[in-house]
Amino acid sequence: MQLIDIGANLTHDSFDHDRDAVLQRAREAGVSQLVVTGASREHSPKALALARKHPGLLYATAGVHPHHATEYTAECDAEMRALLSHSEVVAVGECGLDYFRDFSPRPAQRRAFEQQLQIAVDTRKPLFLHQRDAHADFMSTMRNFDGRLGAAVVHCFTGTREELFDYLDQDWHIGITGWLCDERRGQHLRELVRNIPADRLMIETDAPYLLPRTVKPAPSHRRNEPMYLAHIVEELARDRGEDVAVTAANSSATARAFFRLPAA
Repeated sequence: MQLIDIGANLTHDSFDHDRDAVLQRAREAGVSQLVVTGASREHSPKALALARKHPGLLYATAGVHPHHATEYTAECDAEMRALLSHSEVVAVGECGLDYFRDFSPRPAQRRAFEQQLQIAVDTRKPLFLHQRDAHADFMSTMRNFDGRLGAAVVHCFTGTREELFDYLDQDWHIGITGWLCDERRGQHLRELVRNIPADRLMIETDAPYLLPRTVKPAPSHRRNEPMYLAHIVEELARDRGEDVAVTAANSSATARAFFRLPAA
C-alpha cells in the first residue's frame, strides 16, 4: 500500500526529539507522502521549512486555526499569502470555526475564516477546513463564497449525518481520522463512512493527536504518529465493506488529485 496522510502536525514539539525516526516508521508502514498541517503564525512557516527539508515526501498547508484567530492581523494575512506562494504549500488552512472550546472570540473566528477564504479565492488553492460545534455559521460563511472557491476538505470529520450530507452536497471532501476507532465518541462514524464516495474520501492521523484507541498494544506515551495511518485505513475499509487495498488506493488517488501531488 502507498498511503497519503493528509493531516499531520509534524511541527509539534512532541516530535522534536525523534522526527526523522517518526518519518522512517511512517515510510515502513506504507505512508508515501504526508501533508504537514500549518495552523498558526508560528507553525505554518515551520510546516513549509519541514516540507522543504523532505522534498517529495512532505508538503505543507498554511493557515490559522480558529483557536488562534485573534492573531489574524493584516500582517498575518500577508504572511499567509507569502507562504502560499510556494509550491510546497498545497492548501489554505487549517481554518474554520470552533465553538466547542471558544479559545478565540467567535467574531474573531469568523473574521479570520473569511479572510482565509479570500486567500483561497485569490490563490486558487484548495481549502483545509476545521469545523466543530459551529455548523450553521460554518455553512453560512462558506455560502458567502459560493462559486468562487475551488476544492475543499473538511478535515477530521466527527460530525452528524446531516453535516456529512451538507458537505457532500457541496462536493467537498471528507478527512477521516482515528476518531473512527473511538468506541466512546466515534461509533456513529462506523456507519456514516459508507456514504462517502471514494473520490471524496481521504485519510489522516492528525498526529500527535487522536491516537486510534484500537491500536494494540497502545504506546505508553499515547502520542499518535503517521505510521498508524495503516491501522486507520484497515478499520475504515472494514466499515465500508471494502478490501483494504481498494480503500488505500482510492484514498491516495483522491488525495493526490486534491492536493495536486506528484507521484511518490
